[in-house]
This record gives sequence, structure tokens and C-alpha cells, in this order.
Amino acid sequence: MANGGIIGTVNNPTSSTATGVWQQEEQYEAVRDGTWPSRPLFTTKSLRFNRGSSDFLRRTMSTAGTSDKIGTYSGWVKRSTVSLDGMFFEGKDLAANNYTQIYFQATGALTIYGSGGGMDLVTTALFRDPSAWYHVVVAFDTTQGTASNRVKVYVNGVQQTSFSTGTYLSQNATIYFGVNGDQQGIGIREDGALLWNGYMSEIIYVDGQALAPTSFGVANSSGFWTPIIYAGTYGNNGFNLQFENAAALGTDSSPNGNTFTVSNLTSLDQTTDYPKNNFCTINPLTNGGQRNPTLSEGNVFLTNTSGAWMNCMSSFAASKGKWYFEIKPTLHGTSYCHAGIFPVDDWQNEVSGYPNYGGTANSWSYDNAGNIVNNDGNANTSPATYTTNDIIGIAVDLDGNKFYAYKNNALQVSGGSAIGANIEYYFGGMGYNTSIAFNFGNPSYANTSNEADGNGYGSFEYAPPSGYYSLNTANLAEFG
Repeated sequence: MANGGIIGTVNNPTSSTATGVWQQEEQYEAVRDGTWPSRPLFTTKSLRFNRGSSDFLRRTMSTAGTSDKIGTYSGWVKRSTVSLDGMFFEGKDLAANNYTQIYFQATGALTIYGSGGGMDLVTTALFRDPSAWYHVVVAFDTTQGTASNRVKVYVNGVQQTSFSTGTYLSQNATIYFGVNGDQQGIGIREDGALLWNGYMSEIIYVDGQALAPTSFGVANSSGFWTPIIYAGTYGNNGFNLQFENAAALGTDSSPNGNTFTVSNLTSLDQTTDYPKNNFCTINPLTNGGQRNPTLSEGNVFLTNTSGAWMNCMSSFAASKGKWYFEIKPTLHGTSYCHAGIFPVDDWQNEVSGYPNYGGTANSWSYDNAGNIVNNDGNANTSPATYTTNDIIGIAVDLDGNKFYAYKNNALQVSGGSAIGANIEYYFGGMGYNTSIAFNFGNPSYANTSNEADGNGYGSFEYAPPSGYYSLNTANLAEFG
């Protein structure tokens, strides 16, 4: 369905499109208004996995599966680390030490591997964009006589048919995603390795059916692959993880109640960064020179205690619109911290150098010594100093060409600072012996007030100034 609609029951409410076709936004509104017949199985949440914290989910199946040869995995994933292997779904035969795995290699290749049945599929396509959500569907049917029909792999609705390694499962081989007594794991390999580092949303397994990606997604009116509500059945050991319940993140939203045990994940790991509205993070690929920090918590936390300057840039850039983000610093000994904006062109021209916020004619920052810094000098020395756990807000008006800085919601320069026009900017900061928690609306720390922007997006400690918005794809499509 090219219009991005979804098929729904035609009883209530009245659709504005063709009979039986519902715009996803219409359904959301109907649910909020209480006019939709029943709660749809669709989420606006994701779960953030931090490799360093050993975050994962597991369940041991206690029911006979619908099939040990046929099943479909569907999941939306967003990588935080593109230089490490990362497992996002595994079925493990606990008795015989066999397993079926779906994971990204460090190269970016998607890999489907099975120790029982001899499967090893490695895509030639590489998926290395840390700012993108990928929809991965793997459909298994080992009863098929043709080897290539036994495992079908799709990314963003497109079937992957080119493999650097292309060994399919043998006919009637077992897949270990739905077998009684076996273990389903999300974000971890059976030996505790290959921990996932990034985000997951709308994780579904259908036991006993080999489905096409159109059961879970559709190309919208702009041609982008986007999630839809799965309306089918799940089989005995199938599930649908929505991550909606912050107090019980492993809850199965399907009728099966196949809930997962959660390890090291908390309510802070539930985010509104999900496939329909992708939030800005720090880009781990903008490395070089001295600007190579350690990133964690879904690339929104920078750790730097090395005694060197480290810089980072946002995964999104903008040349128009009004944008707001916050940082929460942790200072270590003699330390420095800057939060601000940096021109895309300046950054690209200094790949092997030391680009610093406030160090060029068109870059601006607010530093912890109480300065608005521009062109490697202090453009304004009146702002207050800040320290550990202060909340620093940066508001940038790219239409009116103004830079505003806040400390704990107090504006630091009346009227803001004038910036150059018609410039595309990254957002971010730098530090020396400083850890920085960035908040583009998807914080890794608890906000006491949970303030959203004017469109209802994001979670901030302080309400963004009127007319300023969090950096996400919904807002960028409207204002950017």
C-alpha cells in the first residue's frame, strides 16, 4: 500500500481513505480518543541496549512449538557501534548445544547462522549507518525443496539475495526459535558474547509461518519503509515485544504472554526513539585527530577521562528551523566542557585536525568557565560558570540566526548571540577530562520534570523555549 496506510477492521471510526484502509496517524488518534475498537499492537517505544552493562532479554520456552521448521523474525534495530559484532536474536538448543542466530558482523554484514543444518548466510550489503533504523525480517521454511527458499532475508522490505557466504539450511532442518525447552535470547549470544549495542523496537517472532516483510512494514508515500501493525497470529512460541511497560520491559504484547526475563535494563532504557520518529544521537563515525571519545548508552553519553580533548558531532545536521538540546556534564579534576554548534563544512575540512567548538568564525559554544566562545575567543564573558550535574540548554535559531545558552533554565545572554546565516550545523560538544550526557530528547538519565517540546516529542529537564524543537525526524520533516 503505497499511501502508508494499514488494513483495519471497518467498524469504527470512519476512515478518511478507502474502505478498510487506515492511515497510521488516524489509528493513533482514535486510540488516544478511545474510539478505536481495541488497542493496536504497535509501539511508539524502543529499548536502548548498552553493551558495557550486559543488557539482554531471555526466555526458556515451556510449550510445544507450532513448528520447529517454519517461523519468521521481524525486528527494527538501530546500531550504536558499527565496529563490533552485535546479536539481536538467537534460538539456543540447551540440550544439544545447537543454535540459530541473527546478527550484524563488525563489518556491517547481516549474518544468519545455524550450527544445526549447516546454515551460514552473510550479506554482501553492509549496514553501517548509526543514525538509521533497519527493519530486518528473516523467514524460515526448511520444508522447501529449493535451498534458497528455506531462508529468506529482508532489510527495509528488500530481499537480500547476494551473499559473500551463502550456505542455506538443509531440508527439514530444525530452527531453534520455537522448540519446547530451548531458549530465545535478544541482544546476546548463548555464551554471553556479541552483546547488542544500540536500540531495538517492535521485536516479533511468528512461530509456524514464513511471512513476507509486508506483514510488518510498508513503503510510505515518500518511499521510506515504515512499520505497520502486525495483524496476524503468532503460533505457540511467538511473541511481540513493544517495550511499552517501563516497569516490565520484557512483557509480551501478543495474546501468548511469552514474557522475557530482563537483565540489566531499566526504565531509563525505554526511549521514544523508534522507527517512525528517529532521534538524534552522537555519531560514532565522526572520528579523527583528537576527537575520538568513548560513547555509550545508545551514543548519547560521552566518556573522557584521558586528559585529552575529545569532540563529538550529532548524527543529524540542520540549516534551518529552531532546535533545542541539553547536556548534563560530569567534571573530573582539571576539566573543561563546551556545548554548542559546529558548521558541517568546518568539520569536514578538519578530519585529521582538532576542530573545537567555538574555534572557528561560525562555531559557537557555552563553556563551563562561563564564556560564550566564538572564533577561538570569548565573545561574551557574562554567563555563569557551570559544574557537575548542572543542566545546560542550547537553543539555536537557524531562521533568525541566534545562539542561546541556558544554565538550569536561566538564559545566560539576553537576546542571544548572533550567528552566521545559511550555514548547516552539527550539534554537540567537547570536553577535557569531562563526561557529557547529551539529551536530544532521548536522555540516558532521569529527568525530574520530563518536559516535551511543542509537538509533544522528547523528554527534557526544562521545557524547550516556545517554538524550539527536539532533533528528531518528525520535527525535521516539519521544520528543518
